[in-house]
Amino acid sequence: MEILMSCIKAFIVGGLFCVIAQVLIDKTKLNPARILVSYVVAGVILGAVGVYKPLLDFAGGGAATPLTGFGYTISRGVKEAVDAEGLIGVLKGGITATAGGITAALFFGLLASLIFKSKPKR
Repeated sequence: MEILMSCIKAFIVGGLFCVIAQVLIDKTKLNPARILVSYVVAGVILGAVGVYKPLLDFAGGGAATPLTGFGYTISRGVKEAVDAEGLIGVLKGGITATAGGITAALFFGLLASLIFKSKPKR
């Protein structure tokens, strides 16, 4: 039962992030790229003010998977690297913290490109 509740929480929070993005696409003149960047920045800001960690504890993958979670992870990695290594941590903390996710995205993108044939848009 606990696993089911975790899945429901993740679905609701992740779904709310998607609903907000869709409303922004439908009701504003923002293009999807700006919305994506806004989500990453929102994750950094929410992490800085201490709101994102409780949301992450509550929703798990529903808060960690969207782009806001990526922004939070980058900012957390930078903070930890600056605390440990000083100013050089600003440059390498975010990449170190997100290396696993970036590697997975590249690997599965390559795998998909090898399996499927792309077609140009008409």
